[in-house]
Amino acid sequence: MSDAPARPAAAGTPAPPGSNAVVAVLAVAGIVVSLMQTLVIPIVPELPKLLDAPASDTAWAVTATLLAAAVATPVVGRLGDMFGKRRMLLTSIVLLISGSVVCALADSLVPMIIGRALQGLSAAVVPLGISILRDTVSAEKLAGSTAVMSASLGVGGALGLPTAAFIADNWDWHILFWASAALGVVAFALVLLVVPESRNRVGGRFDLVGSLGLSAGLVSLLLAVSKGGDWGWTSGTTLGLGAAAVLILLAWGWWELRAKQPLVDLRTTAKRQVLFTNLASVALGFSMFAMSLVLPQLLQLPEQTGYGLGRSMLTVGLVLAPQGLVMMVMSALSAGITKAKGPKVTLMIGSLIVATGYGLNILLMSEVWHLVLVSCVIGAGVGFTYGALPALIMGAVDPSQTGSANSLNTLMRSLGTSFASAVAGVILAQMTTQYGGFALPAENGFKVVMAIGAGAALAAFLLATFIPKRGAAVMAAAPEEALEAVPVKA
Repeated sequence: MSDAPARPAAAGTPAPPGSNAVVAVLAVAGIVVSLMQTLVIPIVPELPKLLDAPASDTAWAVTATLLAAAVATPVVGRLGDMFGKRRMLLTSIVLLISGSVVCALADSLVPMIIGRALQGLSAAVVPLGISILRDTVSAEKLAGSTAVMSASLGVGGALGLPTAAFIADNWDWHILFWASAALGVVAFALVLLVVPESRNRVGGRFDLVGSLGLSAGLVSLLLAVSKGGDWGWTSGTTLGLGAAAVLILLAWGWWELRAKQPLVDLRTTAKRQVLFTNLASVALGFSMFAMSLVLPQLLQLPEQTGYGLGRSMLTVGLVLAPQGLVMMVMSALSAGITKAKGPKVTLMIGSLIVATGYGLNILLMSEVWHLVLVSCVIGAGVGFTYGALPALIMGAVDPSQTGSANSLNTLMRSLGTSFASAVAGVILAQMTTQYGGFALPAENGFKVVMAIGAGAALAAFLLATFIPKRGAAVMAAAPEEALEAVPVKA
């Protein structure tokens, strides 16, 4: 390999040969990884029996994935900038395959948690894929390619639920994980054969202290948020973890501002365009969780409640599946708006569409087709926003920071989702109705959650208005001088 870094195609030049294949392969990898988000949902109620463990312990099969993804995403993104994005992409897929095999062989709790944590470590695949696109696709095609790659998150999640439910209903649950391992092998082979390695790397020394500090802070924060409902929000454990998260993250920020090669360049994240894009991402992550929580419960609750529809998990998956297809279709439209008006406008439009979807859900929730319509409207809005967010980030950061900046933005969405889970859990636990001697979430509780989801989407719209007008421009090709800053060795 030459020591000279490769240069991305300049604006207006034809796409490199095979760039369409690169986009397709990276989207497939994104879909495979996003399947992990919905893979265990159909079997979560059965895990205590399947693993012979209390429900409070089997919940760690979900929590472990969340924690591992939060830790891995910024770290792997930075490693990709330093040592090669394709290399770290392949490493992430290997972790996904390994975790899937461990889960497929598991019959007890500990191996399942280990396997799910390994799967969570693969979460950086999508931000890495978007960063690779910046290095390999011409500026002319970058907006559309980024939107397609971003939409793969929704497609995998939406299609994964009905598929997983069908497999769990008809075959042994271990097949879910053997299937995910097989898909991981396919994704690995395709990336290895088609995706080129980016030679735009910064090299240098990895910020180990920064990575350990961020990991400790995130784990403390997410444990407090995700387990606070079980432990009690005023318990010593929850409050202690919350306080520890604040102190650790403050110390981490102090370190990062003084490190020569920080894990996260906080000065870059403080740029107005990056800052408000990340804040909007938190709001959108918060908003998007409301749908994934409310719609499945409305579909599955007994009809005798007066608002439940009494449907199976497979039906839930089929109702939500069109959302992923709508996201993929909308990605082309969002790319066109981004080219014409800029990603800021695309983000604002998407946020309003999401808010409209939640407004419809408050009024329309008594028929299956109502929920199909709502999920498609929200999916359309998500398709717009998912394509706009990385475009805004890449339009504001140096090419040498693309991987870490996109990964941090992905983390912001995940944090928003985690906060939404905690808030919605409290609301639905407080607003209940009695059915058969059990307390179930009340209809008004769901409406409150949907109203909050709409409010979060409107907050994202408001935050987007603070993004500078120059954010309306589609990100340009990287300056050559930035690419030539550090030579790369094979």
